[in-house]
Amino acid sequence: MLDVRIEGDNEFSICRPIGEIDAYTVDDFREALSSLATVSKLLVDLSEVPFMDSAGLGALIGSIRKAGENNGEIVVACGRESLLELLKTTGFDQIVTVTESTSEALTALGKNEEQ
Repeated sequence: MLDVRIEGDNEFSICRPIGEIDAYTVDDFREALSSLATVSKLLVDLSEVPFMDSAGLGALIGSIRKAGENNGEIVVACGRESLLELLKTTGFDQIVTVTESTSEALTALGKNEEQ
């Protein structure tokens, strides 16, 4: 089971999936990301995702393409070593900013934690 929490507005939003992102749950994740395609700045917080497979990675890449088409910016926060390794091994961190904490991600997006 995957719960995806979204907060924010069209200027800045945070997408926080909670649970595993795999072939069985990726549709919920993809749908949430699609609803955020026009957001100017998006933080995807993967801190509550214990596992993500290639389907989840594909959903993230798709959202980056859509954000780029709309001149949006995405930063991914991921403090779990296993997911960081996946993002680095696949070269994902070369196409989008990946940070180890949400505070680093907020800084990368030009936000402070009070905003």
